[in-house]
Amino acid sequence: MASLPSTPAPAASSATPIEPLTTDLARAYTHLHPLIVLSLFAWRFDALVADPAAELVGSLLPLAVLQVAYVAVCLPPTSGTGRVVKKGGKSVGTEGAGKSKKGGVERGFNGTVVPAFLSLLLTALASTPLLTALLVLFGAPVTTHHAHTALAGAHIAVLSTLPLVYVHGVNGETWREAVALLLPMDEVYGGLIGTVLGAWLGAVPIPLDWDREWQQWPVTIVTGAYAGYALGKLLGGTLLKGKRIMFE
Repeated sequence: MASLPSTPAPAASSATPIEPLTTDLARAYTHLHPLIVLSLFAWRFDALVADPAAELVGSLLPLAVLQVAYVAVCLPPTSGTGRVVKKGGKSVGTEGAGKSKKGGVERGFNGTVVPAFLSLLLTALASTPLLTALLVLFGAPVTTHHAHTALAGAHIAVLSTLPLVYVHGVNGETWREAVALLLPMDEVYGGLIGTVLGAWLGAVPIPLDWDREWQQWPVTIVTGAYAGYALGKLLGGTLLKGKRIMFE
């Protein structure tokens, strides 16, 4: 009896985990960054519960500044935006960064800060509308709370996709692998996975009949996204680094 042909398993990605820069500033800030993000969120949590839309607007710019600073200081930019200098196989900075000459400073600025702001722009124009639409598909109010949903999508996008855009650019194959869970884990990809899972789990308390103010849309979604980002970034850069979700 002839056997049916089996469906081939998806090929593992050839991508390697992103290695953060090894400058002293990068080493320090990559660990401090999620603590700062979570601390600011916890500090403003009562304001978020009291008026979600207003607080999400007010906290979006500080979050964007923290994320831009994180990627510019700690991560190597995608190829074509700045050549990464390596020593002993590890990234230590970008070409021209930290030099005292004007030309070196300009190269460092163009190689890190400019790509960081371009990544922020792409996140705002592409990722935010997409994630907002996904929130609606997964149960966000359709006829009400439009601003709340859009702002929640913006926060999730800045947390999760801005670093990924910075290190991987807009390469279609890489993004297909990211969506298919084929990329190897690192602190950038771990941050994305953690943010998405955290936001998804954050929806659990909303329909429960507890009659609490913090259950209103989208407080728990945003809270889960922030907590998931910090946890995913930590695990992706340590215990799970190099692992692939679909294969290990």
